[in-house]
Amino acid sequence: MYRAPVEEIAFALKHVAGLKAALDAGSFGDLGEDLVDAILGEAGRFATDEVAPLHEVGDKAGARLKDAAVTMPPGWKEAYRHWIEGGWNGLNGPEEFGGQGLPTMLGVATLEMWNSASMAFGLGPTLTMGAVEALDKHASEDLKAAYLEKLVSGEWMGTMNLTEPQAGSDLAALRTRAERAGDGSYRIFGQKIFITYGEHDLTGNIVHLVLARLPDAPAGTRGISLFLVPKYLLDDDGRPGARNDVFCSGLEEKLGIHASPTCTMIYGDGFAKDREPGAVGWLIGEEHRGLACMFTMMNNARLAVGMQGVAVAEAAFQKALAYANDRRQGKASGYSGEGMAPIVHHPDVQRNLLTMKALTQSARAIAYSCAHAIDMASVSEGTAKAHWQDRANLLTPVAKAFATDVGVDVASLGVQVHGGMGFIEETGAARLLRDARIAPIYEGTNGIQAIDLVTRKLPLGNGDHVFDYVGELDAVANAVAALNSDDYGRSAICLEQALDDLQQTTRFLQKLLEDGRSDDALAGATPYLRLFALAAGGAYLARAALAEGDAGRIALCRFFAENLLGETAALKDRVTGGAASLREAAKALVSA
Repeated sequence: MYRAPVEEIAFALKHVAGLKAALDAGSFGDLGEDLVDAILGEAGRFATDEVAPLHEVGDKAGARLKDAAVTMPPGWKEAYRHWIEGGWNGLNGPEEFGGQGLPTMLGVATLEMWNSASMAFGLGPTLTMGAVEALDKHASEDLKAAYLEKLVSGEWMGTMNLTEPQAGSDLAALRTRAERAGDGSYRIFGQKIFITYGEHDLTGNIVHLVLARLPDAPAGTRGISLFLVPKYLLDDDGRPGARNDVFCSGLEEKLGIHASPTCTMIYGDGFAKDREPGAVGWLIGEEHRGLACMFTMMNNARLAVGMQGVAVAEAAFQKALAYANDRRQGKASGYSGEGMAPIVHHPDVQRNLLTMKALTQSARAIAYSCAHAIDMASVSEGTAKAHWQDRANLLTPVAKAFATDVGVDVASLGVQVHGGMGFIEETGAARLLRDARIAPIYEGTNGIQAIDLVTRKLPLGNGDHVFDYVGELDAVANAVAALNSDDYGRSAICLEQALDDLQQTTRFLQKLLEDGRSDDALAGATPYLRLFALAAGGAYLARAALAEGDAGRIALCRFFAENLLGETAALKDRVTGGAASLREAAKALVSA
């Protein structure tokens, strides 16, 4: 059973990602370490005691659809009610609408715990929190007054409706249409697929944020508008009243996250029989400018999905470590007890477990550092604000892609540590791998994150911001080298080489873009993102070791440096020399 690693999470927040320095500087008002620790401690208790027991029953029972209504698994409604009673949904919400206005860092830390306990449970609130941010920044005052308080509390849940059968990552192909009704509202017609928590019985209303086109919209993504479309229209007292013309026509049968209802949603098909067809919606932001509003929600979701990768990795590591200490097999030179040795004493199992732990902690550090940048941008002014916003923009695709890849890698290693029992459903190791596999796909595939990093984020600050970041990581490597400690082994040397690989490949890709060779740059985008994350992750593990001088953290830093950082050299070769061979070999893939 998963147990929230509260102390490790608190340490990473404070001493690796930068929360302690921000608290000491008064960046978040009167928020102090005592309150941070209390929040994390109570979140850990809730995740361990109330959310984790939902995972198995949710996986086995799943969400069920009958007559356009979805029923959640046994125990889920009660747990969700306790969740909103605890105020967890409003942790980062705006205070004027009942939220607590706490830093994003605390939000993502608790998000990790919910998703480690049950990723299918953690998904629903993630979308609601994104809807809150989009409405708070872009909606009219009337819409905010009508919907935000209930969304912030979690009494109502929100969704994000982008994808259509013919329009996945390419939103320019979107066909859902909107018509002006003449009274300030709109009528929405169309179909959306893969809508997370599009229908369920956890809340009294569901607030859909829907992308659609108006009749006079320009072509492409510049012609998309964003609309708020509730499941139930509100009566004069602001309570759910008449059913809107929107319904769930199907639930997807998925590899994992079975308890998360992934819905096909139909808008304007005459489902509401007592009036003319057309789902009633209200414009968010300006007409034809909806994509900018939706990206507010998507950027929130991308970091949240990165946390899902960290979360599953943590749960998989805990499960594999417990099994390795319990399972006995063969002889091991490091074991002096009687009978067969627990497999944790075998070097190959140790290597797998340490790889799981090191990857998990490096991904956590990157994601928390991204959250820290978001927080600092929100409390800063002028050039400092611009600096932190650039940092958040730089780290978001890395946090999403690397952490979700780590979730899959670590969950797969967890199955391996379990051996044959990992392939058997009863241990739960396979369940984690099945759940993890969606995260590199949704909210922008990891390939799209790599494209975003190379084409949009490397040019930030006239191309200098990324080197400012690498310079900060270099300072960590120099601090390790200055210690000249045998305990760190070759950590400083390995880290310096990885950071040099990162600088060289960054300059190489920037030059390709300057020369108009974007296809060659994109050929190296995915290996570049991996290289970037490994170098950053190694520096963050070194920062953790330096912060406390703990023997265990030093040993993990050294293991990562001497066993995993060598991959950056091979990735550098793929970035700088792989485009031509990719181009030639790809000819064999294209059918006439």
